[in-house]
Amino acid sequence: MVERPDWDHYFMEIAVVVASRSTCMRRQVGSLLVFNKRILATGYNGAPVGLNHCGEVGCLRQEMQIPSGERHELCRGLHAEQNAIIQAAVHGVAIRDSALYCTHYPCAVCAKMLVNAGVTSLILADNYPDSLAKKIFSEAGIEVRFIV
Repeated sequence: MVERPDWDHYFMEIAVVVASRSTCMRRQVGSLLVFNKRILATGYNGAPVGLNHCGEVGCLRQEMQIPSGERHELCRGLHAEQNAIIQAAVHGVAIRDSALYCTHYPCAVCAKMLVNAGVTSLILADNYPDSLAKKIFSEAGIEVRFIV
């Protein structure tokens, strides 16, 4: 009999593959929104459609030596979670009550978007230094768990 991954590991492996499309010079992040064991949308971090990628024009945050978790407004890219939400919206896919599988813990901006989008749980592979995001998810009652 073939050994199959459980659902969490299956979806996380897909998030890792999605992250491989990232154009970010600092961190490759992939995410997917799942409902009832079905993938609704995926997203990876990178520049908006049609714009030059960071590898082509450089990374202002890297040049300014800005630590992770700070000054997101200086980044030309969108986060993986934002792109997953946007892809669902563009294609008319409802994501309320879905779960987010993501290679990294979301930032506070993404946390607020995920709360308002009705995402009910997060399954994550890696942490991220954003204490406000953790407070937002806790206050909103969103389940957060890590898998390896």
